[in-house]
Amino acid sequence: MVNISSITFCGEFIIKKSGREIIAELHSRREKARLGGGQARIDKQHSLGKLTARERINVLLDEGSFEETDMFVVHRIRDFGMDGKTIPGDGVVTGSGKVNGKLIYVYAQDFTVFGGSLSSDHAKKIVKIMKLAIQNKAPIVGLNDSGGARIQEGVESLGGYADVFLQNALASGVIPQISMIMGPCAGGAVYSPAMTDFTFMVKDTSYMFVTGPDVVKTVTSEEVTAEELGGAETHTTISSVADGAFNNDIEALTILRQFLNFLPSNNSQGANIRQTQDPIRRVSLSLDTLIPENPNLPYDMKELINSIADQYDFFELQENYAKNILIGFIRLAGQTVGVVANQPMVLAGCLDIDSSRKAARFVRFCDAFNIPILTLVDVPGFMPGTAQEYGGIIKHGAKLLFAYAEATTPKVTLITRKAYGGAYDVMSSKHLRGDANYAWPTAEIAVMGAKGAVEILFRDELNNPEQIEKRTTDYEERFANPFIAAERGFLDDVIIPSNSRFRLIQAFSKLKNKTQKNPNKKFGNIPL
Repeated sequence: MVNISSITFCGEFIIKKSGREIIAELHSRREKARLGGGQARIDKQHSLGKLTARERINVLLDEGSFEETDMFVVHRIRDFGMDGKTIPGDGVVTGSGKVNGKLIYVYAQDFTVFGGSLSSDHAKKIVKIMKLAIQNKAPIVGLNDSGGARIQEGVESLGGYADVFLQNALASGVIPQISMIMGPCAGGAVYSPAMTDFTFMVKDTSYMFVTGPDVVKTVTSEEVTAEELGGAETHTTISSVADGAFNNDIEALTILRQFLNFLPSNNSQGANIRQTQDPIRRVSLSLDTLIPENPNLPYDMKELINSIADQYDFFELQENYAKNILIGFIRLAGQTVGVVANQPMVLAGCLDIDSSRKAARFVRFCDAFNIPILTLVDVPGFMPGTAQEYGGIIKHGAKLLFAYAEATTPKVTLITRKAYGGAYDVMSSKHLRGDANYAWPTAEIAVMGAKGAVEILFRDELNNPEQIEKRTTDYEERFANPFIAAERGFLDDVIIPSNSRFRLIQAFSKLKNKTQKNPNKKFGNIPL
């Protein structure tokens, strides 16, 4: 017999509940909470191709690892007929669990309960779980599916959003924060995902915007659909708000599990290390012929990244935005490494506004969480033109420069072909405290290409093609190689392409105990 009792008063009589009755009531309350907004709304969620909040958590976390908090929380709204409408959990499921054995904290908004709208108590649940994540130094994952602020609450719901935003700011750089947008996310709700480290979306069922299509039409007379305004394609190709998009809930959560494997739990840990059977000395002979003989012909930098990575596995981020630069994670000898690489297939690998911003934020994330950075360089310079200058390429390009200069995490650079002008400096050069800087024999490190340089240096001879050709050949022989930079100590070595994997692994291995500090300051003023 369970030794539990409860006393309730009914008139003059005292009614005692047995322990079994109390436990039965507990189970009943739990089942009511798990049902959320009811079976009809769950069926509606499924009909839209969406999982429920708890189903999503079950897919994300290791089986049986989820421990829920605040299951019985209800709102305290008494206006607009809400006093008789309470559902345990109040539209968000919060708790902790494990992904591949690693602790994470998670919240999942439940669209079946008041459309997942955020009330003051809904927000308090999220804030509480975020504080626990910061306190216990574990990643926080938000699964967003909400109609926005609960209108019946007015300013209290707005205050709830601000409370969440504050925790986002405090957690930044301390623990990884990941947002998965799995339904609507509009108005003030979009700013929490925007403040997290990575944001992913589900195609066709999720969208993000500050103001919806109706407001846009009223204010600007523009007619636009929700998908066009804030769908996954928009945010992965145009705005860069999202780092990736997936076909459905199951795919999104399964890949999110893989992604979390690359990240440390907090800023006091080093990069994740996993066992690998991929030989450290694996040679990729195809790299010896990767660079075309014609310097004007492109090649796919992804071939190099895949060739050197453990198991040929490259987790690319923002694949469809600013394609002239590549960012993402690989493993080298089991260790997570962040990759930044110019892509000659797009805009010849030039740096422009979008690519500079894209790479800068990624570099800062890696630095914040002690993830080593590999920079693969083939850059002819910054993109010219009025659109770039008017758009502030000077300041945006400086973002990437600042990020690399400030970073104290291990930095290894490999120049494959062109490294021209200021872009050479920006792409983690030795001058920005690059720890190990290598080049292939095909590397060209110069102020600019031979033809452009000769036309400036010998403009008086432009009407003499033969002389210009001779001058160009002389310039190429002198500067279109890595050895001048190597002679000055700006390169540590010129390496054989096919042996790149081994040399890079060796470089990072030597840097595993690196310590480097910046001057004492509150923070640097990055050019925003």
